[in-house]
Amino acid sequence: MEKYKILIAEDDRDIVELLALYLNNAGYDVTPAQNGIEALDIIERGEGDFDMVILDIMMPELNGYEAAMEIRKNHNMPIMFLSAKNQDIDKIMGLDIGADDYMTKPFNPMEVVARVRSNIRRYREMSVSASSSASPELRCRDLVLDTDKMMLTKAGSPVPITVMEFRILQFLMKNPGKIMTKKQIYHAMYGDEAFTDDNSLTVHISKIRAKLEDSTLEPVYIKNVRGLGYKIEK
Repeated sequence: MEKYKILIAEDDRDIVELLALYLNNAGYDVTPAQNGIEALDIIERGEGDFDMVILDIMMPELNGYEAAMEIRKNHNMPIMFLSAKNQDIDKIMGLDIGADDYMTKPFNPMEVVARVRSNIRRYREMSVSASSSASPELRCRDLVLDTDKMMLTKAGSPVPITVMEFRILQFLMKNPGKIMTKKQIYHAMYGDEAFTDDNSLTVHISKIRAKLEDSTLEPVYIKNVRGLGYKIEK
């Protein structure tokens, strides 16, 4: 059985030891880093081909936001923020930078393990699906999603998206014109309905709209069907 590798960048040793205990017991190989600079050094030196990175935000030397931006320049593995910053603006910023998940402190370590498992599983499934697809492109109007390269273009111009935004768009574009419930979309994002978070999904959708729509007040691509869910127009 393959042993997935997790990098944890967190300056609180007690938190690192707690997460390492639970993740090790769940079969993961954990590498700790005390700050963002050390995390980047470990990744770039090739000390581990990591399957996921967990970042605290408030760290010395280099904070989690800055570390995530640097990681995203060359790597697509899932990133999860684990932070005491619990305001919506903090979550929006984290997801916009390129994180796939965001959990606030205090946290349940068993939920962290479950989210790690879900993020890695979805990332692996997405990669396998993309590589085995006969036609890697999904098209809706002037949007083209290349599932092989994990790239989105609008009218021929590239649109940068995070892994989580890719998952949402891939799911919606496979079902153009159909109303998808929040639960269905969340399941496509994480593969686990146990941690449905309407606010998190709303943040992701709003960030996608900001990148696609000429006016977020009058969206023409992703429509909200009140009380039901979302759909992408054909």
